[in-house]
Amino acid sequence: MIPTSLPEMDVVGKWRDGVPGAVAVFEGESGPDLAAAAERFGVDIPVLEAVEASASPGAVRGVPLPNGRFGWVVGVGSGRPDQWRTAGAALARAVHERLGDSDDGETEFGDLGEAPEWDYLQVQLPAEASSGLVSSLTLGLALGGYRFRVTAKPVPPRLRKVLLVPASEGAEDELREQVRLSREWAAATALARDLANAPSNVKDPAWLAGTAAELAGSVPGLKATVRNEKWLAEHGFGGILAVGGGSSRPPALLELSYQPENAEGPHLVLVGKGITFDTGGISLKPADGMHLMRTDMSGGAAVIGALLSIARLELPIRVTGLVPCAENHVSGSAYRPGDVVRHYGGKTTEVANTDAEGRMVLADALAYAAEEFNPDVLVDVATLTGAMKVALGLRTGGVFASESDLADRLCRAGEQVGEAWWRMPLLEDHVEDVKGELADLKQAPPGPGGVTAALFLREFTGGLPWAHLDIAGPARAEKNYAEVVAGGTGFAARSLVALAAGLVD
Repeated sequence: MIPTSLPEMDVVGKWRDGVPGAVAVFEGESGPDLAAAAERFGVDIPVLEAVEASASPGAVRGVPLPNGRFGWVVGVGSGRPDQWRTAGAALARAVHERLGDSDDGETEFGDLGEAPEWDYLQVQLPAEASSGLVSSLTLGLALGGYRFRVTAKPVPPRLRKVLLVPASEGAEDELREQVRLSREWAAATALARDLANAPSNVKDPAWLAGTAAELAGSVPGLKATVRNEKWLAEHGFGGILAVGGGSSRPPALLELSYQPENAEGPHLVLVGKGITFDTGGISLKPADGMHLMRTDMSGGAAVIGALLSIARLELPIRVTGLVPCAENHVSGSAYRPGDVVRHYGGKTTEVANTDAEGRMVLADALAYAAEEFNPDVLVDVATLTGAMKVALGLRTGGVFASESDLADRLCRAGEQVGEAWWRMPLLEDHVEDVKGELADLKQAPPGPGGVTAALFLREFTGGLPWAHLDIAGPARAEKNYAEVVAGGTGFAARSLVALAAGLVD
């Protein structure tokens, strides 16, 4: 079921008897500070020590309470935003495990009894809880229990609602607005995860574009248009057609348009790579890990998730999203190394490696965006190069930008929503490397792969303020950490939402 449902979140004035609750444990001068949890739960500190309550971020311990009640203590370390995000995610997973949703189908409840019949949770906030703390906790609680599974088993019970309880009354309204915003960031991330995790026997270009269009249809102010293979051919989208030519499932171009009546500030265009499966084409990938190529449209998923959330938040900014969708397959009609491809707008590219397909489809979409919309800001996002995984690892995205201000805005947006970005250089020494011999450009020249890919894309941006986000590393995860779960991570979706909001501040 797409989109995956997330727990509702609210801020309430008082702690509620009978609702399972959780209290944070901070690191004190001589160990975990258990006083606040002991007071809230009405137990002695030795009870918390007996269950090995810890301040380690994400350490969750169940606490048996009088009258058959129960609760949790969760470590938050010194209380940094990332530690609160980790704590919220760990708490959500603990709740789902107690509700009977575990990977092996079995759940250990210990002294806490059988699986309960509830789906609410309340969390005590510390004194003077900042909006940043509440935002991080909300993201963790909303996303930590995320799961995407195609199964014949019944859907297990899920956490339905979380109540955040300030330490003092009167702070509810201010914090409630931050919770609403943060949950929308989480919704953008979760939808991007859903789309990335969907199996590619279902997720072809038509499905991806059509599903996004259907979801957009339920959001006021958001318009979706799906361009088919015939339209792409008539308008000269040679890069998308070349990459999609080897598949029996034809390519498409998704266009999402959000233009509110109160729009102010710049027109932002977001372009996301939508390769629904990537075999590498004739330059075939190794078998190991190829199953993960169902997530090679994570950039497009991030753009889709961001556009829906931007529209639901009713941000006063015009935003257009473009997702070129194609399946890079092997067949007699697949494009070849040595081919010369003519992109939208007329520039030509000499193909060196059919596995460098992402830049081929992005080039068409960027050129179309520059000519058709002439936006004030142009941003593309893609799982583009293995080189970026080597340079930055698996938890940080790379930012290439034509202007320092745009790069700074993207990095600040990521910091605000808990996504790590690092600016990479557009090395002018390598500009000549992307110039072609048989064609205008070389698709995959030797040299620093992430840099030359970005320089190649820059050739199609029409000199507009532009940024390229390479998320090859953080778009996928092999294991849970913080609010991230194994599989598609939804990385970049909420950064794009925060970027759009920041452009009208």
